Amino acid sequence: MPERLTEMLMDTWTPLIILWITVLPSIYMAPMNQSQVLPSGSSTGLKRLTEEQRVLNRSKRGWVWNQMFVLEEFSGPEPILVGRLHTDLDPGSSKIKYILSGDGAGTIFVINDKTGDIHAMKRLDREEKAEYTLTAQAVDRDTNKPLEPPSEFIIKVQDINDNAPEFVDGPYHATVPEMSVVGTFVTKVTATDADDPVYGNSAKLVYSILEGQPYFSIEPHTAIIKTALPNMDREAKEEYFVVIQAKDMGGHMGGLSGTTTVTITLTDVNDNPPKFAQSLYHFSVMEDVALGEPIGRVKTNDLDIGENAKSSYDIIEGDGMDIFEITTDAQTQDGIIRVRKPLDFETKKSYTLKVEAANIHIDPRFISGGPFKDTATVKIVVEDADEPPVFSSPAYLLEVHENAAINSVIGQVTAHDPDVSSSPIRFSIDRHTDLERQFNINAEDGKITLATPLDRETNMWHNITIVATETRNHSQVSRVPVAIKVLDVNDNAPEFASEHEAFLCENGKPGQVIQIVSAVDKDDPKNGHYFLYSLLPEMVNNPNFTIKKNEDNTLSILAKHSGFSRQKQEVYLLPIIISDSGTPPMSSTSTLTIRVCGCSSDGIVQSCNVEAYVLPIGLSMGALIAILACIILLLVIVVLFVTLRRHKNEPLIIKDDEDVRENIIRYDDEGGGEEDTEAFDIATLQNPDGINGFLPRKDIKPDLQFMPRQGLAPVPNGVDVDEFINVRLHEADNDPTAPPYDSIQIYGYEGRGSAAGSLSSLESSTSDSDQNFDYLSEWGPRFKRLGELYSVGESDKET
Repeated sequence: MPERLTEMLMDTWTPLIILWITVLPSIYMAPMNQSQVLPSGSSTGLKRLTEEQRVLNRSKRGWVWNQMFVLEEFSGPEPILVGRLHTDLDPGSSKIKYILSGDGAGTIFVINDKTGDIHAMKRLDREEKAEYTLTAQAVDRDTNKPLEPPSEFIIKVQDINDNAPEFVDGPYHATVPEMSVVGTFVTKVTATDADDPVYGNSAKLVYSILEGQPYFSIEPHTAIIKTALPNMDREAKEEYFVVIQAKDMGGHMGGLSGTTTVTITLTDVNDNPPKFAQSLYHFSVMEDVALGEPIGRVKTNDLDIGENAKSSYDIIEGDGMDIFEITTDAQTQDGIIRVRKPLDFETKKSYTLKVEAANIHIDPRFISGGPFKDTATVKIVVEDADEPPVFSSPAYLLEVHENAAINSVIGQVTAHDPDVSSSPIRFSIDRHTDLERQFNINAEDGKITLATPLDRETNMWHNITIVATETRNHSQVSRVPVAIKVLDVNDNAPEFASEHEAFLCENGKPGQVIQIVSAVDKDDPKNGHYFLYSLLPEMVNNPNFTIKKNEDNTLSILAKHSGFSRQKQEVYLLPIIISDSGTPPMSSTSTLTIRVCGCSSDGIVQSCNVEAYVLPIGLSMGALIAILACIILLLVIVVLFVTLRRHKNEPLIIKDDEDVRENIIRYDDEGGGEEDTEAFDIATLQNPDGINGFLPRKDIKPDLQFMPRQGLAPVPNGVDVDEFINVRLHEADNDPTAPPYDSIQIYGYEGRGSAAGSLSSLESSTSDSDQNFDYLSEWGPRFKRLGELYSVGESDKET
């Protein structure tokens, strides 16, 4: 620390001493030398003075007239003299007064108003403010009148080396690939110095490495950090801590310095091949393992990381290349061996494989270092397992005629136990696939027999499942699908495809085709359907119709003559025999209905009803519909007319005896006010029980019983409403049993009472325990349940 302080003092005072030696002789030169003062005067005088200086004293001029200089950070017992102002108008008397204004005037810089000497009162810092602009003026001391125009000048703060370099962005972090060549760029650092970069070497920086050699180097002037050693291996050392120094004064003695740290990390490159953890692996697997199941893992070690450590696995040799496969675990980069095809202990008991692991991403710069792959041997032993039975076929297809006899054998399935022990097999049918139980199977030999009759036209295919189970181990079960096709036999007679009804025109011609009919057969012969059509033997010589077989297996019905009439016969029935060509042949008789109709000249059917003949001549069906519509319309008009007449005869004003409003005021009548006693009958508000003067209250139970007082006389219809209300109000105020609400409550009259009396307990002076509810049973069946409840309550209390 003392050495550092001494170095800083030397850096501060050395420039001051040099400046003092240089400036002092020029200040104390002959009095005629004007370089140490700033002459103040008119522009002409200044120009003339400058001209004279150029002519007479050009070789001795050392100051610019409008600039002064002061060293920063200067501190002493007395204020430092910055310079002196002087005017040619000053004869040496005390009548002239110098005034200073501008930046820092009066606080930082003070002028002697008599001599013009300017002193710096405070220590200055160039980094805070580099220059000050001031204005000087000479005035008359007595009158304060300006003797000359004001002159502006600048005081510049000269820099000293008082600021050390700083790394603003530090500390730094950088990366560089491992195995890089010497001179590979790593990063660049930057330091700043607050001193003046123009004046002297205070801000001239030089960079060097204090820690981190011999691995890295730095350019002294550009601060670029580079690698200094070749083939730095990340696997040996991944991170380096480097200390960088920046020193001003060009790096010479006495300069100030600053440091920063750079953490350099070597990034990985693929310079290491994968290596198997062991050269030989042993695995065992049960022969009944499911396909795709993992049976073992092989592991490789790679010193690299990330993408450079990823490997792919492959089986390159062995007797189980088509039986097993190997894949890569994306998380652990292990090789997973899986079963690709079924294993059979009885066929092959062991396998030997050669697996290879190779890097996926290979850096071509390091190929010469060797192959980036490794191999290992894997031996797999297959262990015996109790296997389920194996059918001789994965699926069976059986055929049976639909007329097969019950218990006849349809087919047979076979299965065997692949194990060495060879357990006997028992067969059964999964009844979930044969809900109707149409088939049976022999449990010993697997022969399938028919249990119920078949019908191809109902169900052509039957799909069942046969189950084979080992007798020694019932958990070993196998299943096989069996498809049974029902073959057709000729057991269905042909019939018309649909219910046909033919229409014959009265004006039809002989030989005209009346209808073409077709037939269907539920059977399915191999060579297709061929139908034979014929009339009944008794209808062979039918005088009206005949039939003709068409090439497309259809039948045409033809008329033998013309002149058919609906009045003579409206409907004809024609029985037709349809036979197939099966063995044995099947036939059926279907009847065709032929209806005689009236047709247009174009042969279009218009009417097939006989009642068309009874219509008046020249009156068509359309005219009849129009007449019917007119009649309905007239009926509607008559009904409306009668309805309107009925409403018109009813009086608009309701009779007094039908007026349900009683004497309620109509809403459109405003009334006559208090003077009107005709519009409202106050007597309707009176309770007939209150005429005698005593009106018992139903809503409360009075504490005291009062004798009834003499009632008021009945109020006539013409009573004054105001007087009536005042009377009732007086009664309510003097009645201690009245509740604290308006006396309008007395108008809630419900009637003269009931033969059953009141069920309320308010008017009873006895408690619940003193009351007897036996009378409830005498009120009839409706109150029977209520009486039982109250009697039960009484018995409970006594208990």
